[in-house]
Amino acid sequence: MPTYRVGIVGATGMVGQRFVSLVNGHPWFQPVVLAASSRSAGKTYEEALNGRWAMETPLPEWAAGMTILDALADASRIAEMVDFVFCAVDMPKDQVLALEDTYARLDCPVVSNNSANRFTPDVPMVVPEINHDHLQVIEAQRKRLGTKRGFIAVKSNCSLQSYVPALHPLKDLYGLEKVLVCTYQAISGAGKTFQTWPEMVDNVIPYIGGEEEKSEREPMKLWGRVENGRIVNAETPAITAQCLRVPVSDGHMGAVFAGFDGKLPPLDEIKQIWNSYEGEAQRLKLPSAPDHFLQYFEEDDRPQTGLDRDREHGMGVSIGRLRHDTQYDIKFVCLSHNTIRGAAGGGVLMAELLAKKGWMD
Repeated sequence: MPTYRVGIVGATGMVGQRFVSLVNGHPWFQPVVLAASSRSAGKTYEEALNGRWAMETPLPEWAAGMTILDALADASRIAEMVDFVFCAVDMPKDQVLALEDTYARLDCPVVSNNSANRFTPDVPMVVPEINHDHLQVIEAQRKRLGTKRGFIAVKSNCSLQSYVPALHPLKDLYGLEKVLVCTYQAISGAGKTFQTWPEMVDNVIPYIGGEEEKSEREPMKLWGRVENGRIVNAETPAITAQCLRVPVSDGHMGAVFAGFDGKLPPLDEIKQIWNSYEGEAQRLKLPSAPDHFLQYFEEDDRPQTGLDRDREHGMGVSIGRLRHDTQYDIKFVCLSHNTIRGAAGGGVLMAELLAKKGWMD
């Protein structure tokens, strides 16, 4: 594989920092640009962070001394310096739309962690193990944008990354009809640590703005189909969600209840399906792909955030407590790392898929 020059737009935020940590030493991606707001532009990355590096690994030396560029004012310069950008900015939706459109029209592919373009019909929202075929819609998007290389591809919300992968291999096989999910989401999903958000210690907040709508709507696009240059959402299953912020640093957990329109699936069969599941990322042996995407734990007290969120370097989905239910057919618990699989790691994996499939060339 060739080496691709990469920029990180929004590099000072929590997800941007995670992108920096994940491209450090990446076999395909060479980071050459870090960009942020005008407040940080002109400073070194270390100066701009001002002690806010929140990753568990040390700040890479190459990043610490790199001068921050202005994500808006320097867009043309950045597009000339890189082969594509990761984008993870904290801006109003209309500004995110304009920013990503600018880079794409400059013929710079955008791999986005932002939510603004998730429901743009010709923008693929991809989990490589689930809907890699949606990348074909990029051809229609390029025609709309008038670009040769430029496009926008987005990853789905972090809350989906535990329960949608677990439901996916069961969906068509058993006829998934309805889903109820309660998510218990870590504070890093809000860009916080316990040092910056001490109010979350010994506390639960039963509301996360916009999260329940995303958790109910976005799976329908992931399970949709490409038709006439746009992605048409799936019509089933019906999903209802409740999302809570809990006092955990990293790791989103879901309690899932699922009903099927056919006969009741055998529990041992479901466990076997999960443990043996492979997606396109595994078949292509992408650098960031987990060897075992889904893993079922037989222990009653697993998965646990502290023990299992870093499984497969934070890219695996852990499942447990599968049982029959009195109101639905089955229920289970699942866990994923929200800033790795659910954010930057999922973005890096999608970029690897795009590169392997030739969309970055």
